[in-house]
Amino acid sequence: MQTAQIHTLAQQRHPFKRPSVGPDRRLEYQKLLGYDVVKAGMAETVYWIADRAQSRTPTQIAFFNAHCANVARNDWRYRDTLENVDALLPDGSGVSLAAKLDGKVLGDNLNGTDLFGPLCRCLAFRKIPIFFLGGAPGVAEDAAKNAIADCINLNVAGTQHGFFSPREEDAIIDQINASGARVLFVALGVPSQDVWIARVRHRIHAPVVLGVGGLLDFVSGRIPRAPEWMRKSGTEWMYRLKCEPRRMWQRYLVGNVTFTLNAAKYALGRRRRKIVGALDRAAARMMDIGASLAGILCLSPLLIGTALAVRLESKGPAIYRQTRIGEGGKPFEIFKFRSMRIDGPTQAQLSQQKHDRDDGVTFKLKRDPRITRVGSFIRKFSIDELPQLWNVLKGDMSLVGPRPALPAEVEKYSKVERRRLRGKPGITCFWQIMGRADLPFDRQVVLDVAYLQKRTVWMDIAILVRTPIAVLTARGAY
Repeated sequence: MQTAQIHTLAQQRHPFKRPSVGPDRRLEYQKLLGYDVVKAGMAETVYWIADRAQSRTPTQIAFFNAHCANVARNDWRYRDTLENVDALLPDGSGVSLAAKLDGKVLGDNLNGTDLFGPLCRCLAFRKIPIFFLGGAPGVAEDAAKNAIADCINLNVAGTQHGFFSPREEDAIIDQINASGARVLFVALGVPSQDVWIARVRHRIHAPVVLGVGGLLDFVSGRIPRAPEWMRKSGTEWMYRLKCEPRRMWQRYLVGNVTFTLNAAKYALGRRRRKIVGALDRAAARMMDIGASLAGILCLSPLLIGTALAVRLESKGPAIYRQTRIGEGGKPFEIFKFRSMRIDGPTQAQLSQQKHDRDDGVTFKLKRDPRITRVGSFIRKFSIDELPQLWNVLKGDMSLVGPRPALPAEVEKYSKVERRRLRGKPGITCFWQIMGRADLPFDRQVVLDVAYLQKRTVWMDIAILVRTPIAVLTARGAY
């Protein structure tokens, strides 16, 4: 057959239009039952896998269905593997049901049997060789014959049954590598196949490795597929139960009920935590408004006196305004009593001198020549921060939260450090009561992230109660 005819037939057999994105395409994910599950269409997923194979990008792919979720609950190795694969594809009506219960939206049902045909046609068109590993003796060979018969020009570089001993493992891996395959289908069953792939992944030269369960049994014809109407209605499991009742009754009759109950429990738990979190945030906001108003009124003599003292010692405004970065990376204007001379040396000039801390993100001097005498006093006892009660009242800040950083500092943040921006910044925080500027920046980040993950109104109250003690001791205040 001529090349042009093969190309035309391949296009006719391929039901998809290639998505208009490049080889660096990324799949979208949806958090489901604690796992990052792919949220994509069939065509998008097929081309993503083919692109990874063509560019030789190391990729482990697993499928996620009700049975997988049940097994992972009791097998930490398998659970860890599913949490760390490059793509976890949704498989079956059980996962769709779990998504609906949790109010989530997934893409197409990307089960292995439906994905296999389009993927093989795409790999054949790109001349990407594949390898079948798994099934009983003869199953992989029959699957290869049927796949080639169904897909013109498919290059099956090799096959190997899955009944091999640990002693034969090295030889099997050598066989796969020698074949030159770029896509490896591993059908050893759940959870063995995915745990095995994770363990030997660094030794396999094929860039893309998929754990496909009983796929080769279907492709070989050993186990018939359910009628199309059952597959579309999500009742294929009933057909499999009818075909193999002794082997499948526990997986489907008991497993499906167990999965549904666990999915409902998980969804209800998330909703409960969401409601509790919303109530907690509302209570925290009410506390912020009440406390900031009370603070402004009760401390008004101190605020007025401090403003006068700042103006009398040095020229310039009493209130210093500065852009800081708040929740979600949003900039806002912070208010502080001015503690430095407006005509002092710049930070760039001071950075040439010996300093107490410049960790690449923050810059601190214990004896900063820019600070006035009044400024030194109000910084020591954190009086300079009191105008931020207005920021709290406005909603830019909270009483408790990570201290707001400068834009120049945030630009230097690593991915971990940017987690500090997941919550509203505050006047005081964990590290403010545990040493303030004496604590290294990485330790501050750890404390801030831990606070944002576990924060409650009661935790905020505990920090606020300890803050006056930290202020009076003046540890790390400079």
